[in-house]
Amino acid sequence: MPDIVGVRFKQAGKVYFFDPSGDEDLGVNEWVIVETTRGTEAGRVIIAPTNLPILEVDTKLKPIIRRADWRDLTEMARLRLKEPEALATAKAKVTEYDVPMKLIRAEYNFDGGRLTFYFSSEKRVDFRDLVRDLAKQLQTRIELRQIGVRDEAKLLDGVGKCSLALCCSTWLTDFPRVTIKSAKNQGLPLNPTEISGVCGRLLCCLTYENEHYTTVRGDLPKVGTKITGVHGSGEVSHLDLIHETATITWEDGETIEVNAEAFRELAQRQKQNPVD
Repeated sequence: MPDIVGVRFKQAGKVYFFDPSGDEDLGVNEWVIVETTRGTEAGRVIIAPTNLPILEVDTKLKPIIRRADWRDLTEMARLRLKEPEALATAKAKVTEYDVPMKLIRAEYNFDGGRLTFYFSSEKRVDFRDLVRDLAKQLQTRIELRQIGVRDEAKLLDGVGKCSLALCCSTWLTDFPRVTIKSAKNQGLPLNPTEISGVCGRLLCCLTYENEHYTTVRGDLPKVGTKITGVHGSGEVSHLDLIHETATITWEDGETIEVNAEAFRELAQRQKQNPVD
């Protein structure tokens, strides 16, 4: 397998792979200049050159053009400082043209030859006149890119219900598929305000431990399961998935907590000594 190097262009963005030939000594966090489908861009090395088969890369890789030098980094910083002003200009033009869109962020490419505005809108928008006017005023090529509510939260950043910075804006590179089934599986309240993020969609973190909860549920009997033991007859009245226990309520009103390990051992004994 040929050497590959992993490069990221945005915080919590996807990692793209390039051919590091001639720059095999690149280190993590070094800035490099590369050619992409959207033109020349600067990115940060996330995975140092390696020939380990950590990922299958089928397509022919584009080469690293060169390391970024202090002039490149200075120009990048200058363009970053121009972005808030460009965004303010664009917002004024959106109001002038009465276009139904919400501008989120302005972003120059590496050499300043293209300026991308990210926006959200509930409907299709005709912004051709707006683009022409912005290109004339800002003296660069303009691109308007519509994004959804989850991407909007990723770009704007914020604080989640856990009081930490949003996962999507700090480290989560892809949005997982989240369903209400994950919340049910974890025994969470199904109140939308409790299980939704700042984007208004189901919390991505509902998927993080869902597999574990599925495993625990598989080891514990369902609520309502009839149980017979030394205390007589009873049934499972409650599951504590965090502590991996099931509460059994006996017919005399007494309760007992049984951990998942005990049920696993019982299931194993029944498997080894099946009752005919």
